[in-house]
Amino acid sequence: MLKCCQSNPIQSNPIQSNPIQSNPIQSNPSPDLSDTAEANTEAIYTSDGITANSTQLEQLKKLFPACFDADGNFLIDRLQAEIAPQTDIGREFYEMNWLGKSYARLLRNLPPETLISEDKTHNAKPENAGSQNLLIRGDNLEVLKHLKNAYANSVKMIYIDPPYNTGSDGFVYQDDRKFTPAELARLANIDEDEAARILDFTDKGSNSHSAWLTFMYPRLYVARELLREDGVIFISIDDNEAAQLKLLCDEVFGEGNFYGTATWTATTKAMNAGTAKYKLQKSDEYILIYGMVSMQEHPPFNLEIKEEKSYPFKSSNGDEYREEEIQQRKNTGIKKSEKMVFPILGRYPREGNRWTIGINTAEELEKSGDVFLKNDTVFRKIYKKDENNESYYPLWIDMSDTVGTSENGKSIVLNLLQKEHGFETIKPLDLIEKLIFHCTGKNDLVLDFFAGSGTTAHALMNLNLIDDGNRKFITVQLPELTKPDSDAFLAGYNNIFEITKDRIELAAAKIRAEHPDYTGDLGFKIFQTADNFRQHPDNDFSPEQPDLPLNDELSEEQLQTLLTTWTLYDGAALTTPVEPVGLGDYTAYLCEKRLYLMNAGFTSADLLAFIKKLDDDAAFNPNRVIVFGSNMASAMQHELDQAVRGYTNKKEIELNVIIRV
Repeated sequence: MLKCCQSNPIQSNPIQSNPIQSNPIQSNPSPDLSDTAEANTEAIYTSDGITANSTQLEQLKKLFPACFDADGNFLIDRLQAEIAPQTDIGREFYEMNWLGKSYARLLRNLPPETLISEDKTHNAKPENAGSQNLLIRGDNLEVLKHLKNAYANSVKMIYIDPPYNTGSDGFVYQDDRKFTPAELARLANIDEDEAARILDFTDKGSNSHSAWLTFMYPRLYVARELLREDGVIFISIDDNEAAQLKLLCDEVFGEGNFYGTATWTATTKAMNAGTAKYKLQKSDEYILIYGMVSMQEHPPFNLEIKEEKSYPFKSSNGDEYREEEIQQRKNTGIKKSEKMVFPILGRYPREGNRWTIGINTAEELEKSGDVFLKNDTVFRKIYKKDENNESYYPLWIDMSDTVGTSENGKSIVLNLLQKEHGFETIKPLDLIEKLIFHCTGKNDLVLDFFAGSGTTAHALMNLNLIDDGNRKFITVQLPELTKPDSDAFLAGYNNIFEITKDRIELAAAKIRAEHPDYTGDLGFKIFQTADNFRQHPDNDFSPEQPDLPLNDELSEEQLQTLLTTWTLYDGAALTTPVEPVGLGDYTAYLCEKRLYLMNAGFTSADLLAFIKKLDDDAAFNPNRVIVFGSNMASAMQHELDQAVRGYTNKKEIELNVIIRV
C-alpha cells in the first residue's frame, strides 16, 4: 500500500527519540509513482472491469484527488506537478493559482507548533466526565494537525461556516509562523521576491482573494484526511468567494467528488433606502457539498419523510388515491406571474392569488378526470403509485421555506443566552439539523472547525434527542477577542470561544429541563492548544542531538499537557481514558496499550515493580513503554531498555521502549 510521507507533528522537538530506539515518528518513504503512472497508459483488463493497475489508481486517487478529472481519468501531468520539487512552466495545464499557493502547500505539511492541554476542571464535572463530545480552543489549523493521527478516516460529516471575506466580516489573514524570505523561498521552492510578497500580506493581515485562499487551502487539505471514505463536507459561502471556493475544493477533494450546491435564503430583511438604489439584495447563500468518493460510489443520503399519508379512496381500476386542494399563493413580489392565473373547471384563484400548478398540468388533470370541485373548491386526486418518490424532502432543494433565515438563528441564540452575543449572522438551527440528518447515522462523528456560536453542536444534540441518536461532535473555535465597544464584550464575553461554550452549555441545559428523562450525551470535554514550552531558543540546538539537559523542571500541568499531546499523537482519541498506574513509589500513565513514564524519579526498584506487575496483573498488557527522556537519567534509560529486551514475560507481550525528549 502506498503511504504518504508524514512529518513529526510536534515541531521543535516535543517528541524525539534517543539512540536506544529508532525515532517513533517514522516517515514512510516517498512512493515511486512513475511506474504506476506509466502503467495507466497501457491498462490491461483482466475481469469484471478490473485492470492491472486499478488498485494503484485507487490509492493514487485517495492521495491525489486533484489528479483525476470529473470522469475519473488520471491526469499524469498534474501528478508530476504535484510531486515535482520545481514547477516546469513548459508543462503547464489548466489549474487554479494565486499568490501564496506554494506557501499554502507548505503550511499543509508543516507540523503544529503547539501542544494540546486539557481543561481538567471543566472535564471533571459530572455532565462532562463521560462525554464523547469535544470543544477545542485554538487555531483550527493547529487543531486539525493535532487530530490527524487519532481521527484520520473517522469523521462522517464536516460542516464549516468559514469567513466569507466580505470586507466587513473581520477576516484578515494573519500568520504567526515566522520565516525570512530566504527560508520561505527554500522551503516552498519559490523565488525570494515571491516569498517576500507572501510574507508581506501575512504580516500586514490581508483580506485579498489570495490571502483567503492561502488561509483556506491547508485547512481543507488536512480536514480531508479526517473524513471517512463515505464522508461528506458541507461548506457555507456567499457570492464573495463562491467561485474561488468551488475551484479550490475541486483541487482538494477532486472535481469528480463534487455532489452539488444547496441554496438557502439567509435574510429576508429589506434593504434600507440608501443602499437599495444602488445594490442588488444579496439574500441567498450557498452550501458546497463534496465527498471522499464520487456520488456513484456514495451510499444514498438519508431522505426525510414529509409525512405518513393515507390513501382512503380507490379508482375504478383499483388505484389508491387521496384528495388534496390545489394550493394558491399570493401573486405579488418577485414570484408574481400572470401565467399562473387561469380557470380550472371554470374556477379562478381567489383575487390577488395564483395557482401553484401550471396550465399544462391543469389541462392534463381535467382530461384524466383527476380534478374536481368540492364545496366550490378545486381538488385533485393524488395516487399512491405516483407519490412513492415524492414523499421525501430531497437534499438539493432551496431550503429557505423549511429552515428559516439568519434572523431565526440570531433569535435562537439571543433567547438562549438572554444577552447580546454580537454575531451579525448565525445559521438557523433547522438548517444544520437537516444537513446532519441527511448524511449521518445515529453513531457518527461530526466536525465543525469554525464553530462560531456553536450551532453545529446545538443542532446535533437536538437531532440526537429527536431520533434517539448517539452522534458525537468535535467543534473548534479560536478565542478571537471581542471588540471593547461590541455588544458581546459589554455582555461579558471577552472572546468568541466563551460564547461558543456558553451556548452549548445552555442548549444542553434547556434539553435537560424540557426532557428530564433523556439520557443522551449532553456534555462535552474541553481541550485547548498551548504554547510549546519544549521549544529551545538556542539557535545552535539540533533536534537530533542525543544528549539533552536532564530535567527541565516542568510543572505538573506542563507534564500533563505533554502527556495529552503524546497520547493524541500516538492515536488515542482525546476522550480515551488515561489511567494512573502505580509502579512501586512511581506513578506512570496507561492509555490503551501504551505506558507513559513522564515523571522524574523512576528507579531500579520501580523497574522491578513494573516487571512484577507485568507478570502478576492479568489486565496489565502494555505493548509500548514511552519515556520522557528529560526526566530519566541516561543510565536508567539503558537499564529499562535492557530489562525489557532481556525479559521473557509470561504473557508473551511484544514490548518496546521508546525514549522521547
